[in-house]
Amino acid sequence: MDYGNVNLIVTIVSLLAGIGIGAIGYRMLGSSSNELQELRRQVAERERELSSIREGMSEHFSQVGMMVSNIQREMRTLEHRLTEDASTLKCTPPQSAQLNSADQPALTGSDDELPTPRDYADGSGGTLSEDFGLKPSDEKSDLPQPPRY
Repeated sequence: MDYGNVNLIVTIVSLLAGIGIGAIGYRMLGSSSNELQELRRQVAERERELSSIREGMSEHFSQVGMMVSNIQREMRTLEHRLTEDASTLKCTPPQSAQLNSADQPALTGSDDELPTPRDYADGSGGTLSEDFGLKPSDEKSDLPQPPRY
């Protein structure tokens, strides 16, 4: 064999090996590029969905706000009509504090001090005291005690 032909064969084999390695590298990098494009497409789709949900929520809140203002307007109209009807019947009109009682929590009794809640241990045998539900000690001694190990 001639040395010139060996150089040509080595060059051709090196060129083919480089093309093969390049094709494998392109295939590997190209697949990650496709995955990246798919992820970008999914992100854009999610952003569109999120923006449509936000628009829907803002529309919903504006409708609810309009409904609340309508209810308030109707309440004022009803209060005004009630006052007019009471004046035409020559009755005492209801006090505005009674009409607004729905805004305040209902309290039973007078304006005196509020009673202590029942589950509060005030020191005189409440349900949270240590001896709640226990029998006096003289009755305990009559009962047989289980054996202790």
